[in-house]
Amino acid sequence: MLNAAAKPLVKLVERYLPDPYIFVLLLSIVVFAAAILFEQQSPLAVLGYWGDGFWSLLSFSMQMLLVLVTGFMLASTPLVKGILDRLAALAKTAGQAILLVTVISLLASWINWGFGLVVGALFAKALARKVKVDYRLLVASAYSGFVVWHGGLAGSVPLTIATPNHFSEAQIGIIPTSETIFAGFNLLLVALLFIAVPLVNYLILPKAGDSVYVDPAKLQDADLADSSTSRPADKLENSMLLALLVGFAGIAYLVQYFAKGGGLNLNIVNFLFLFLAIVLHGTPRRLLHSLQQAIQGGAGIVIQFPFYAGIMAIMVQSGLAQSMSQWFISFASAESLAFWSFISAGIVNIFVPSGGGQWAVQAPVMLPAALELGADVSRIAMAVAWGDAWTNLIQPFWALPVLAIAGLKAKDIMGFCLVQLVITGVIISLVLSFAFT
Repeated sequence: MLNAAAKPLVKLVERYLPDPYIFVLLLSIVVFAAAILFEQQSPLAVLGYWGDGFWSLLSFSMQMLLVLVTGFMLASTPLVKGILDRLAALAKTAGQAILLVTVISLLASWINWGFGLVVGALFAKALARKVKVDYRLLVASAYSGFVVWHGGLAGSVPLTIATPNHFSEAQIGIIPTSETIFAGFNLLLVALLFIAVPLVNYLILPKAGDSVYVDPAKLQDADLADSSTSRPADKLENSMLLALLVGFAGIAYLVQYFAKGGGLNLNIVNFLFLFLAIVLHGTPRRLLHSLQQAIQGGAGIVIQFPFYAGIMAIMVQSGLAQSMSQWFISFASAESLAFWSFISAGIVNIFVPSGGGQWAVQAPVMLPAALELGADVSRIAMAVAWGDAWTNLIQPFWALPVLAIAGLKAKDIMGFCLVQLVITGVIISLVLSFAFT
């Protein structure tokens, strides 16, 4: 039954969803027009917001590119490839492959969102080399695990409000992760999604006649050709000593960092991936070979993220994001505020696809409303976090690294993700509204 319901959605998305680059261009026009019509901003003012903010995510864009590149380099090491291949061998049928990739992606994303994106996509490729399974759904299943990231260990909203001197401390104080990430309602929600998301992916598996398969030979990594070692430069490129000295220096820094109480963040994850890759590849030449393969898929990130930065700037500077949030909470009560916070965050996330950036936009609206209505502040904060994570299922922004690694386009996976959007939305809404733990 679920498979039958998913089939027209998949075909609809495949037919009408444009390339993510076209999507971001259309989104830019929509936001530009909305700021003029609804916020009474002049075209020149909106143009200024857009242009001034266009390059504001350069640092983040580089971080995301490195998530893709360093994750690919690490996964292409003999050790990690061997682990992924052994895990992939556990799947004997298409259904088992779908379940396995979803669970691994959920677990990795709960630990860290960047880790989850890369591991899920690379594990999907490993499974596709072993099992005959619809490749679109396999990659969509890998991406669907991303939905739990904001309720996990690297959730930017709960970590922000647990950090001393955060920008809302004067209003709400410091809220420990025991009241957000490790609160009963959040753990219940994560547990339910660990059951529901793999099950839904399993149930929407297309029949053999409707499946799209990939040639396993096309997923094989290019072999490293032999090279001469007659030149001194060649000897340096093939030097294990040079690689290990630098690689272990980086690992030593990480040991020191964590020993001092440092936590996971995007820079540390990229640092970890890079220096593990340096050590496990063994020679600079092997690392550079994997880099050449990895960088090919980064074009979408390089060209599209500046446009999203411009969209975010218009949303924030024009007041459009705040107006959207205020409209939703205008008819909320203490009991329903978590639900409407979740829905509004999901919609805002389409235009402001950044967890930290979205909290900066919505916190000044949601927190005073929660305090005035007497709602649970920690639950409202997590409702915003879950809304941000929820609509990532249909937001091509975060799918770019996965699609780059898998070699697919957004239209190939978003139909399946749309099914997950509906079902996970119901689950998250019910838990946020009615779970009392």
